[in-house]
Amino acid sequence: MSVSSGSRKAIVGSIEQGAEIICSGGVVAYPTESCFGLGCDPDNDAAIQRILNMKKRERSKGLILIADKFDRFTSYLEDLPDDIMQKMVDSWPGPNTWLCPVNEGVSEWLRGDYSTLAIRVTAHAPAKELSMNADRAIVSTSANVATKPALTTVNEVIETFGELVDLIVDHSIGHDLKPSTIRDAVTGEVLR
Repeated sequence: MSVSSGSRKAIVGSIEQGAEIICSGGVVAYPTESCFGLGCDPDNDAAIQRILNMKKRERSKGLILIADKFDRFTSYLEDLPDDIMQKMVDSWPGPNTWLCPVNEGVSEWLRGDYSTLAIRVTAHAPAKELSMNADRAIVSTSANVATKPALTTVNEVIETFGELVDLIVDHSIGHDLKPSTIRDAVTGEVLR
């Protein structure tokens, strides 16, 4: 379905359509636990750059990856001790993001200026299904322009981003009132 907002148009569609767009190098807006997120294939630097440009976000800050299961993150991460792995697994699925040591070669567009990567196994069904259908982890950054509040409805995404996104997944956000907790996997320090 195409929705018009003034002179801009946005395409609103299904999880399956969103997964196809991610796999083909596009950018989608999709519902997460607390707001809409902007997502793409984490191995596609051009798509990541599009998201950062849309948000007016600095590359140096890095991005979060979400997935339906932990296995989708392993190619991005260094091996972790069993006790740390168990803490992460016990906290998922849910609003717990962990900063993990990243493998060499992971794009700076993804990790920013850090030697860690933020990961989360989501409990929100539409986001989980998007990852499952795309058969990969997905970039997850709040759908908003930097310093502005995160967007929480399809209409807000249309008004802010219009045709800048390739598709808006037509589902509701979850009931979490705040963003996920962010912890350092190695030190256990809570950063947000």
